[in-house]
Amino acid sequence: MEDVINYLRKVRRGAMFVIEGPSGTGKGTVIKEILARDPHIKFSVSVTTRAPRSNEQNGVDYYFISDAEYDRLRDEDAFYEYVDSQYGNRYGTLRSEVDSFINVGEDVLFDLDWMGARQMKEKAGADVVTIYLLPPSIKEVRRRLEGRGTDSREVIEKRMDMVLEKISHWSEFDYVVVNAELEDTVEKIRRIISGERMKRVRQLTGLQTLVDELVKEGEALRRA
Repeated sequence: MEDVINYLRKVRRGAMFVIEGPSGTGKGTVIKEILARDPHIKFSVSVTTRAPRSNEQNGVDYYFISDAEYDRLRDEDAFYEYVDSQYGNRYGTLRSEVDSFINVGEDVLFDLDWMGARQMKEKAGADVVTIYLLPPSIKEVRRRLEGRGTDSREVIEKRMDMVLEKISHWSEFDYVVVNAELEDTVEKIRRIISGERMKRVRQLTGLQTLVDELVKEGEALRRA
């Protein structure tokens, strides 16, 4: 039986898990915990046209590319999703980067906003699973943002102004989790991931092979 389980794990199709939530919801911490606990899920490395910061590595934090290269990739439909602005930094998720994982049964985790999640759904369909993190209260969002100690008062107010607009898109997502307590939230999302991995659409190749073997075995026993 263990051989069968290992076989199905190897031949299944991976999934794309998108996690979204407004600033102060704890999204970054949740993502780090999931990646640390699950060796079969990878974090998507995006491309960007901005310059790398002193502590960032190409191919680890981002793929740093020129505007000309970004334009070429966009025109070739090489992105699953992208933010195409001529007036600021531009970002995109490479199809080739993601497909190299999901085609061999590895899952990919994305930190995207609702616009990116919508693009992913449009282009990748059933391969995409979207999860929205809601805060337990707006007061808690402010408390978390102020507790970071990294943003000015002005930046915090701008982030707070965006919270309600971002929350208005919660119903577009497949799952919604209220992040009141970190451990509970992480375990809920891990259960979502586990359930999605078991869906028939992600195991068609392996399941068909297994069913064929079961039928062959059954017919042989019937003839014996």
